[in-house]
Amino acid sequence: MDITQPPAATRAAAAAQKQAVAPQGAAAPGGTGTGTGTGKAAISSDFQTFLTLLTTQITNQDPMNPMKAEEFAVQLATFSSVEQQVKTNDLLSRMAGGGAGGLSAATGWIGREVRTSGAVQFTGAPVSIDPDPAMAGGAHQLVVTDRNGVEVDRRAMGGDGAAFLYDGRTASGATLPRGTYSFAMESFEGGALVATAPVAGYGRVVEVRSGAAEPELVLAGGLRVPMSDVTAVREAG
Repeated sequence: MDITQPPAATRAAAAAQKQAVAPQGAAAPGGTGTGTGTGKAAISSDFQTFLTLLTTQITNQDPMNPMKAEEFAVQLATFSSVEQQVKTNDLLSRMAGGGAGGLSAATGWIGREVRTSGAVQFTGAPVSIDPDPAMAGGAHQLVVTDRNGVEVDRRAMGGDGAAFLYDGRTASGATLPRGTYSFAMESFEGGALVATAPVAGYGRVVEVRSGAAEPELVLAGGLRVPMSDVTAVREAG
C-alpha cells in the first residue's frame, strides 16, 4: 500500500499544530481545559505523535514511488512550526508561573527589607550596608559611585563583614543628593589594591510587579530589582 501521503499523518500534523497554538489551559476540541501543566503535556504528546508518524512515513515509503521533495519540505515545515510553538508555549508557561506564583510569594515581602548587591536608593535617610568579609588585604575602603559610575565618596571601613549605616555624608561634609548609588569595597595590602568586591545594601519593599521573566521588587524611592537578585529578607528596622 502506498503510504507516501497517509491522511492520518496529515491530520495528525494539523492537529498537533492547532494544539500547539492553542492558549495554555484552554480546552482542546471535544475536551475540557485542565490547566497549564496538562496543556503542556498534551502539546508534547501530540508533538511526539507527529514525529513518530513522520518518521514511520519516511521509513515505509514505497521505494518505487518515494515522497516528492515538495511534499517532504511541507512535512518538515510543519514539523518546525510545531516544534517552535511548543518551545514558545513552554516559555510562556514559565513566565506565567513566575508572574503568578512568584508574585504571590513576593507579596509577603512588602514592608520588609531585602538585601541586594546592586544599586541602592538613597532617599536622605541612612542606608543599611551589609558587606561580606574581606577575602584579602589589611586595609579597606568603601567606594560610593552614582548611577553614571562616577565616584562620589570614599571612606575607610572594616573588613570583618560587620553591617553599618551609611548616612550619605561625604568627606567634604556635604550630603549626597537623593538618587541611586552603588557600593564597593576596595582592599589594599602595602598600599597596593589587591581586591574589589561589591557591597550589598538593604532596601524596603513597597511594591511587587510582574517583570518580563520574573517578578520585580519596587523599593522605597522607586528603585526596581529582580527577585533573583535578593540574597536575604528581614523585618524592617
